[in-house]
Amino acid sequence: MTVTHRTVAIQGQKVFYREAGDPANPTLVLLHGFPTSSAMFRNLIPALADSYHLIAPDHLGFGQSAAPSVEEFDYSFDKLTEITLELLDTLGLDRFALYIQDYGAPIGLRIASRNPERITALITQSGNAYLEGFTPFWEVLFAHASDRITHEPAVRKLLQADATHWQYTHGVPADRLESISPDTWTLDQAYLDRPGNKEIQLQLFHDYKNNLDGYPAFQEYFRTHQPPTLITWGQNDEIFAADGAKAYLRDLPEAELHLLDAGHFALETHGTEITDLIRDFLGRKIG
Repeated sequence: MTVTHRTVAIQGQKVFYREAGDPANPTLVLLHGFPTSSAMFRNLIPALADSYHLIAPDHLGFGQSAAPSVEEFDYSFDKLTEITLELLDTLGLDRFALYIQDYGAPIGLRIASRNPERITALITQSGNAYLEGFTPFWEVLFAHASDRITHEPAVRKLLQADATHWQYTHGVPADRLESISPDTWTLDQAYLDRPGNKEIQLQLFHDYKNNLDGYPAFQEYFRTHQPPTLITWGQNDEIFAADGAKAYLRDLPEAELHLLDAGHFALETHGTEITDLIRDFLGRKIG
């Protein structure tokens, strides 16, 4: 199944996206997290493209999308949401399911809670929407949100190669480690190391805590609209712990929860299992 690689101008910025599948089929929009790009879906897209229309953009500052400097662009999750929604409108996508992971969650859930009539289903993989699930990993980031100058040296360490490698390998069973391609963290680090990109990521780190103010609206959306929801979460994730996955069931009692023996990037080690879960779930919920 052919995967195409396209760009479109949104608010004067180049936005890159991967696309596959027949647009006449139900659409699934794939929203990546930090520090990766739409490349995290490189295997999932062709695996689902016979039955679904797949769209996977790179957020501004990530992957092949434009990365204007922090002086030229307001790097906030509100602004990234605005760009993503305008992209979907430009592509003529009126109804779609959302796959949200990490940074993709606050972006996708803003879209969903503000446009509930457009959402056919949700799939969350380490995409937090509750205070439960935040681990000690976040302590320095939340401290940085309150005092950038004091905590920036510690936060900058999260942008180094060893931290990127750790994101892919923590919580992964020994017999699955060799299934992770070294290309993953190598590519992500190459993007992080581009001139000016660390300043972009520091700005998004600083803004992340503001996402928590949106959680009540996300949860109200869940309670009111009961979107069909699939949760595929690494139970060993030390960034967003499994409690964050279980919390969804408080407002979405019919959600389907699957805790996998994986870490933060469960799609890398459990891609076949997640693909099968998505096929079964979407087949029953949206056809």
